[in-house]
Amino acid sequence: MKFCVIGLGRLGYQVAVTLAENGMEVMAIDSNESIVASIRDRVTQAICMRVTDEASMRSIGIDEMEAVIVAMGENFAQSVLITALLKKKLKINKVIARAINEIHKEILELIGADQIILPEKEIGIRLADKLSMPFMELIRLTKNFSISQIKAPKDLVGKTLSDTKFYQKWNVRCLGIKRNNEIEPIASDYVIAADDKLIVSGSNEALEKLAKL
Repeated sequence: MKFCVIGLGRLGYQVAVTLAENGMEVMAIDSNESIVASIRDRVTQAICMRVTDEASMRSIGIDEMEAVIVAMGENFAQSVLITALLKKKLKINKVIARAINEIHKEILELIGADQIILPEKEIGIRLADKLSMPFMELIRLTKNFSISQIKAPKDLVGKTLSDTKFYQKWNVRCLGIKRNNEIEPIASDYVIAADDKLIVSGSNEALEKLAKL
């Protein structure tokens, strides 16, 4: 896939580099020459320019990208202008934009951004979840439904997955285990070990009850 990242602050830089490391074609754009120079060897193409209009975007081939990430949230007006041009003029299939507050987010939604992220808000929620919930890791899918990683409860050690009756007892499903930083699926006859890290999904309330066993 071909991606373009506009704005190479901390968010945009990391997104561009990680996409490239994952084997994607990445065009990275910023108006700061030193930042562009530092990323040049880590992405497919790095361009130093200030994106201001449709013509400048077409001249470097942004209209050929499958997805564009607008990561320069601090410049409110420029962020809105670029997002509008990408969706309305260049007809980019997927535009992901960074917002700095809820008003910015609402404007980006109105002009057609496909996905909007508020990094500071999302990091704050993740930190609060980590501090207030008994989970090793938590990924919210909705406000009340999540996937989490928990240490195998003592009461379940030595039992097979089918014997635990996760869903019947706690309304939670066990998706697998984490081993060597990889998630592996497990069969119903898998015997849970004391050091297992279980990957489970369910409502936050149900997951919290399970984690407290």
